[in-house]
Amino acid sequence: MTRLTGRALRLTVYIGEDDIWHHRPLYTEIVHRAHAAGLAGASVFRGIEGFGASSRIHTSRLLSLSEDLPVAVVVVDTEERVRAFLPQLDELVTEGLVTLDDCEVILPQSQLRSTGGTPIAGRAEESGESDVKGKKSL
Repeated sequence: MTRLTGRALRLTVYIGEDDIWHHRPLYTEIVHRAHAAGLAGASVFRGIEGFGASSRIHTSRLLSLSEDLPVAVVVVDTEERVRAFLPQLDELVTEGLVTLDDCEVILPQSQLRSTGGTPIAGRAEESGESDVKGKKSL
């Protein structure tokens, strides 16, 4: 089974569910800006419990009734594209935490068929990069 793999950078933004940017949730603004910037994808994950710089524990347990649960916005794309997006986060994220991690993308065969053999439609053909085994990479 041949799979398409490639090096990538994972951007994770840890914020609170109640964080707002111009009357809309901050996580929504981050996702929409990532989409507008042409990044490969973004996902928002809502935590069930956590704490941040304030050291106040936020939880989804019924008796605690916290409304400001932790949220993680995760974006994976090439290092160049993710780093080009960071200035937008400087504007948006005034509290919270932003992390960057190297990662490797491995796509299932079914997704390779649906994208014509590239993880991000057209990107591999544009760059013409391939790894040592001749597979296209991000």
